[in-house]
Amino acid sequence: MDNIYLIMLIALAILAIADLVVGVSNDAVNFLNSAIGSKAVSFKTIMIVASVGIAFGALSSSGMMEVARKGIFVPEKFYFDEIMVIFMAVMLTDILLLDFFNTLGLPTSTTVSIVFELLGAAFCMTFIKLSGNSDTLLHLGEYINSDKAIEIITGILLSVVIAFTIGALVQFLTRLLLTFNFSKRPTWYAAVFSGISTAAIGYFIIIKGLKSADFVQGAFIDWANNNLWPFLGISFIVWFIVSYILIKAFKLNVYVMIIVLGTFALAMAFAGNDLVNFIGVPMAAYNSYDIWLASGEPASSFTMESLAEKVPTQPLLLLVAGLVMILTLWFSKKARRVVKTSVDLARQDEGHERFKANAISRSLVRGAMKLNAAFMTILPQRSKDYIEVRFAKITPATRVARIDMPAFDLVRAAVNLMVASVLISMATSLKLPLSTTYVTFMVAMGSSLADRAWGSESAVYRVAGVLNVIGGWFMTAISAFTAAGVMAFVLYKGGSVALFLLFAAAIAILVRNYMNHRKRSEAEAEEGRLLRAVSSSIQGIINESTTNVASAFKRGNKVYVGTIEGLAKVDLGKLRKSKKGITKLNDEVEELRNNLYYFIKNLDESHVQASRFYIDVLGYLQDVTQSIEFVTTASYDHLNNNHKGLKFTQLKDLKEIETKLNKVFSKIEDTFKAKNFEEIVSILEEKQSLLESISVKIEKQVERTRNSDSSPKNTMLYFSILQETEDLVKATMNLLEHYYIENKKHRVGK
Repeated sequence: MDNIYLIMLIALAILAIADLVVGVSNDAVNFLNSAIGSKAVSFKTIMIVASVGIAFGALSSSGMMEVARKGIFVPEKFYFDEIMVIFMAVMLTDILLLDFFNTLGLPTSTTVSIVFELLGAAFCMTFIKLSGNSDTLLHLGEYINSDKAIEIITGILLSVVIAFTIGALVQFLTRLLLTFNFSKRPTWYAAVFSGISTAAIGYFIIIKGLKSADFVQGAFIDWANNNLWPFLGISFIVWFIVSYILIKAFKLNVYVMIIVLGTFALAMAFAGNDLVNFIGVPMAAYNSYDIWLASGEPASSFTMESLAEKVPTQPLLLLVAGLVMILTLWFSKKARRVVKTSVDLARQDEGHERFKANAISRSLVRGAMKLNAAFMTILPQRSKDYIEVRFAKITPATRVARIDMPAFDLVRAAVNLMVASVLISMATSLKLPLSTTYVTFMVAMGSSLADRAWGSESAVYRVAGVLNVIGGWFMTAISAFTAAGVMAFVLYKGGSVALFLLFAAAIAILVRNYMNHRKRSEAEAEEGRLLRAVSSSIQGIINESTTNVASAFKRGNKVYVGTIEGLAKVDLGKLRKSKKGITKLNDEVEELRNNLYYFIKNLDESHVQASRFYIDVLGYLQDVTQSIEFVTTASYDHLNNNHKGLKFTQLKDLKEIETKLNKVFSKIEDTFKAKNFEEIVSILEEKQSLLESISVKIEKQVERTRNSDSSPKNTMLYFSILQETEDLVKATMNLLEHYYIENKKHRVGK
């Protein structure tokens, strides 16, 4: 039976590696969003800097393992077998929870998850122990460090409000000083900002990173920790002088320097602090196993007071963990998806909003607008004019495609990194618990609000996004506590059988999620997302749009064929998949239409006619996708409501039309891929044949309805499909005619 604990230890080691992978995928948003969003340096450079930071941070994690061993529960009150159940329940829950959030593309706190998992599993084991002895619930505090748990929870909640407020305030004052045209400000402005930012980030590296590292010790670090203000003052003066010289003599962009240094600092802090969230529990389990094995006592009677003692660092294990983190950072597609969510919510320009507005976001925005209006009435006109001038956006000298523009500028990225560094280092020096995820995310949201990134066109969607993320954090806490408690109960009662089943289930879920994500990514890459037009000439728009048209008809054809097949086989799953596919395509077309304003603004005066062509193309594409969406949705709703399937004769007629339409759509796809617009003529010749075929099918159904028993629902669905298919054919041919005429006109004019 004792071998079960060795098996648990091996399982925990495997889970630790997997947890590192899913954890880094989630927490990469902490240190990558500012550098990626501002495009300060190349993506490769960002990754190299972050990787070096992670390596340093991993080696400085020696003092961060205490919370997993004794921070939440009192180890001497538990036996070895109970401790192992707690640790196993925590790791199983953690890896599944984080993977779930990564799949959704939402950032969450690994600190919160591990704390509440430890709390939930420890609570479960405590109740089991209390039920078997004379202790009551009044003795709960003897088993659980409730004061520490409350301190952690309170600190995390306060950090959300403080980070958002400080981020907004500092960004407002910084923008007031530097404006959006910061490159034209006097040199000493940039030098002052650089001196403050670099001094703050430098102190952050020392207090948060190198402070606990065994490989870096000395009088200077001790002095810096004990003399905060003198250290910051000297650092500011030194960095102010260095920055001024670098700007004047070498024309160095100090904002880029700050972003690179800040990215390194946060990456190091992430590895140094959050490494405990991934390997702290397995390492605590390993220490527990060593102590128990040396004792020679039964697992069910050996108390774990030794776990509360200081445990020596194991640099090799920390280095291996750091290497896994770095590899994950480079190769995890889920990490980039989570980063994208954070960057999108903070971007300066309008565009497609991932999150939908809700009643709470509308109320908050409406309230904020009223508060702002009231404040503006008491603010002197001169002050209002001054603020407006300082916050005036600059128009680029050359027209740049929006798709290549950064989400926000270098100043905001530098502020994000500086403020996050200051808040995290202050909390660390005061021994206050906080979540690096919460701090970095909320600082970014606060700075984007102060920078007027949340305008009237986007505020309700951005606020809804932030509320979704914050709601996800609370869901993390509740889910982690509950799931870990359930896991602990099942493991304790089920023994080795439960261990094998739960471990196998966890691995199976991870593999399934990975495979599904990979298939989804490959499918998206194969079908191709519709791209925004960036050309300013009509010929450029014609050539660019061909890719979108080819992709739209390829995907639309797949959906239409899948819909008819789903109806024929009464396959609700296939119809659901088709419904998702056409909804996504329709959303992409709608996103392109929402981008029309920026497209038109990007045109020069000599090519304004290109805008009309592009508008018409998107209009016809929308007609096509909406017709297919109607067919798919009506079919799905019909089967979902458990109505009878279509009759054989109806399905046979629909199959004939689907076959003809399939050939036409495939031909359109090939024609637009090859940009061989002369082939459009032969496709247009099939228009009348298609319309006549549909008309014949409608007449046949009229006769069937008059002369035989038929279901009203079936008849209505059948007519709806035929009529929408008729509209689909007309919209398709209108699009082709438009392309052919414009291309011919342009070639003749040329």
